[in-house]
Amino acid sequence: MTPPRAAVALAALLTLFLAACSAPGSGPTDGGETRTVATARGEVTVPAAPRRVVVLEPVQLDTTVALDAPPVGAGVLSEGTGVPAYLGDAGAQVAVVGTVAEPDLERIAAQRPDLILGTESRHAALYDRLTAIAPTAFMASQADPWQDNVRFVGRALGREADTEQLLARYRDRCAEVARTHDTAGRTAQMIRPRDGLLTLYGPTSFAGSTLECAGFTIPPRDWENSISVDLSPELVQQARADEVFLTATDPASPSAVPPAVQAVRTQVFPRLHPVDQSVWITGVGPLGGQKVLDDIERTLDR
Repeated sequence: MTPPRAAVALAALLTLFLAACSAPGSGPTDGGETRTVATARGEVTVPAAPRRVVVLEPVQLDTTVALDAPPVGAGVLSEGTGVPAYLGDAGAQVAVVGTVAEPDLERIAAQRPDLILGTESRHAALYDRLTAIAPTAFMASQADPWQDNVRFVGRALGREADTEQLLARYRDRCAEVARTHDTAGRTAQMIRPRDGLLTLYGPTSFAGSTLECAGFTIPPRDWENSISVDLSPELVQQARADEVFLTATDPASPSAVPPAVQAVRTQVFPRLHPVDQSVWITGVGPLGGQKVLDDIERTLDR
């Protein structure tokens, strides 16, 4: 009798996992030195110097590239757009292993990782299957303060001091922007148009925290215990600020500004700046932070 298709698929996947774990350069430690890392799942043993890392979150991708330790594979927000272009040549060498929301276990195993980084809030259901491929370290949530998640990546890679230097350079750059452009006392807001709504990002978001790091204040509102809130288009005036940054796939396109914003642009948003969504939304990390600061400086120099 022919085995059920599901059983055949499971057997094939298991064979791939075992092959990946026994291949040269893969497996938990390759007999080398190990250390323990505090994760959302408790203490996890990882290679002391991992060489083939797969990451499942944007902040993990950005941070590994910033540390000059690009991963062999990464989950991305969209397979259509792939690894964000702002990561340059190093990012272009990273294999896509599915999306952040739906990592592809077969493609992960095919990269023969010696360490997998993911997130408990997104990937909890995959943990046992990921650990069958390689040691797996989960941070708690992508919604946690992004600099804390950067530090988690640094600990997982054994690069804590280098990670602190990256964050110090980011903070120093923020201070320079604030001082040079006298941003104290001025307000700023970021708008992300999507699904017919306007999403505003608050002080705990990546973009919002970078605006405040650069000396701006995000207008106060009830952020509903979240990094963002959605507005219907008729409430567009609630996004008013001295400087307003609006994300778009193509900031130079005439259609980058949605009709609800365009209709009141002159009266409500005299200083509206379309910016690259792949940086301001998905560029979470030290490199993305520097790119956001580049955009802020360009707009303030006008």
